[in-house]
Amino acid sequence: MRSTADVIVIGGGIHGCSTALHLALRGLRSLVVEKDYAGRHASGVNAGGVRQLARHLAEVPLSVASMELWERIGDLLDDDCGFESHGQVLVAESEAELDQFRARVAQLRLQGYTHEELIDRAELKRLIPAVSDACPGGVVSRRDGAADPFRTTQAFRRKAIALGATVLEGVRVTGLERRAGMWRVSSSAGAFEAPVIVNAAGAWAARIAASLGEPVPLEVMALMLMITDRVPRFIAPVVILRGRKLSFKQLANGTVLIGGGHQGRPDRDANTTEIDWHKLAESARTVWELFPAMRGARIVRAWAGIEARMPDDIPVIGPSATAEGVYHQFGFCGHGFQLAPGLGALMAELIATGRTNLPIAPFSIARFAPAKGANATPDSTPDLMRTTPGGQA
Repeated sequence: MRSTADVIVIGGGIHGCSTALHLALRGLRSLVVEKDYAGRHASGVNAGGVRQLARHLAEVPLSVASMELWERIGDLLDDDCGFESHGQVLVAESEAELDQFRARVAQLRLQGYTHEELIDRAELKRLIPAVSDACPGGVVSRRDGAADPFRTTQAFRRKAIALGATVLEGVRVTGLERRAGMWRVSSSAGAFEAPVIVNAAGAWAARIAASLGEPVPLEVMALMLMITDRVPRFIAPVVILRGRKLSFKQLANGTVLIGGGHQGRPDRDANTTEIDWHKLAESARTVWELFPAMRGARIVRAWAGIEARMPDDIPVIGPSATAEGVYHQFGFCGHGFQLAPGLGALMAELIATGRTNLPIAPFSIARFAPAKGANATPDSTPDLMRTTPGGQA
């Protein structure tokens, strides 16, 4: 096992593995250090939505670019990742909500984006015959779809390794030190050195950032999902709501995956999550009301992974504001899965060339720099040396 690399990536989720793969495509050797295994938390246990629809405006350019890679994901990874493109539909539950969607689509048109399309009640019923007649319309992004998240994460991992990356799983980072232009990364498997570090540590990334003198107000989340038994096929697109928390899709085997943003209780240090069944009942009630065809279905399983959210609901992407040779890639707020192919390419471009072809200024970690004299954020203590079971570091 090499003790040096061109780049050390801390975090082996889909984003860390995507960056390692794209670095390899540029001829750079990367070492990925993952405390659990690839896909243990956010990357492998999410809803698998491949969604341009309803993105924060700052994310739209990256999401559109990433979609181009999704549409040829089999060529990139030698695995189609279960990706199916049946579209995603944002359902309006009232005329007032439909008016809000209309304004959003008009705003995107002014910026040159056409992937979101306003639809009326008739088109909504054509796309989703089972939806309640009370819904007046919505927005569709017809190229969107869904993929298998764990399979996709593993495909990125395998292809990165095949191209020369090294992935160490079950290895905790315990310290970082800068020496003569090189970063020394101490870990439970020994020390490694590289001139560049990528902080892709998910919910544990704030501890790494804090150890570098740039604390961020990261919120640890446990977004919950549940799945039903098999029901007759009745829907093809992925459905999302904004007024009430819901994402909803039927898998090829007939089971229905239900999510949308309700949170369980995460314990980052214990590396565990606890389901909140009362909140899941709210999602089930929403499905009951909007999709009468689901009223006889049974919930057979529920789960949650540990994820990271930033206060402004967009990730941290780009170079450290305090440490030379460090790049951040975390805080995807429960919607980072679709961005992974494009963002891995962007990070590799940034590391290799010092620039990007897409705008990343809104994602700078400097936006969280505290005002002079301000109190520290909850993750501001440089506790990278923690050795608790759940710590990334």
